[in-house]
Amino acid sequence: MTVPPILELKDLAKTYQVRQGMFSPKLPLKAVDGVSLSIPRGETLGLVGESGCGKSTLAKLLLGLEKPTAGEILVDGVAVSGASWRKELSRRIQPIFQDPYSSLNPRKTVRRIVAMPLEVHGIATAHERARMVEEILDVVGLPRRAADSTPNQMSGGQRQRVAIARALVMRPEIVICDEPTSALDVSVQAQILNLLLELRRDFGLTYVFISHNLAVVEHLADRVAVMYLGRIVEDRPAAEVFAGPRHPYTRALLESVLTPDPALGVPDTRLGAVFPNPIDPPSGCAFHPRCPHAAERCRGDAPAPKADGGGRVACHYPIERTA
Repeated sequence: MTVPPILELKDLAKTYQVRQGMFSPKLPLKAVDGVSLSIPRGETLGLVGESGCGKSTLAKLLLGLEKPTAGEILVDGVAVSGASWRKELSRRIQPIFQDPYSSLNPRKTVRRIVAMPLEVHGIATAHERARMVEEILDVVGLPRRAADSTPNQMSGGQRQRVAIARALVMRPEIVICDEPTSALDVSVQAQILNLLLELRRDFGLTYVFISHNLAVVEHLADRVAVMYLGRIVEDRPAAEVFAGPRHPYTRALLESVLTPDPALGVPDTRLGAVFPNPIDPPSGCAFHPRCPHAAERCRGDAPAPKADGGGRVACHYPIERTA
């Protein structure tokens, strides 16, 4: 019997109606456009792409903060829908946000912040909740005395540990990590990343890890999904992606990573500085105006994802594999 993936997205879409001017008509903006992904239990999916590509909107859909325009979200093979869809998602999927300075209420103690998900869902008695809060603070490496502190009395790394404790106190199965280390000092980032790895191992967690830092994604992710203008253009095992990207956009992202060798200078991705207008996307392959390998077919025919090794690539002319 085949075990279904813990999280599966089927043609998930989110379209907003936006105005470009006060008196102009509303136009559709496809922030997420037919995304299909499958994540096995216990794995980490790294979701990468430029700002504005739809990563954060996809995270909001998974967390129940936005309702999809079309498509399905399945957890353990069961579609999440109906009147209680948001509550059902929040019990099984929890977030760790980018900025611990703004995602924690500065007027509440750590004890209240971490216990709030338990209170909202009516889990356990007040005495049991207090015990659960102390236990999870131990797990994330905070002393129990920190429970009576407020976020403004803590360092950035400690605040992010509080955010992790709040996410895990209900023992979710899936955690959405939205740039969880980008607001931290470099010296603290490695500590938080190592903590996330330990928690995945100890609790059997499944991560969706959203990041601009490809070095972090390479370190943490089992698979990598590359997003461009609301669509997944490459979805393959992380080792394959970093060893030999198949989509030209993926290669451009990898070539944009700064190296420690000053002689190499600032990398040139040759993508230009202008990201396409999502309200008026290019015809055919959305990447073709910036692609160095674009041909006439790319301008009129949008490529469908095709099986490629251990994953999929949406490109008419994928980059040749290297030996």
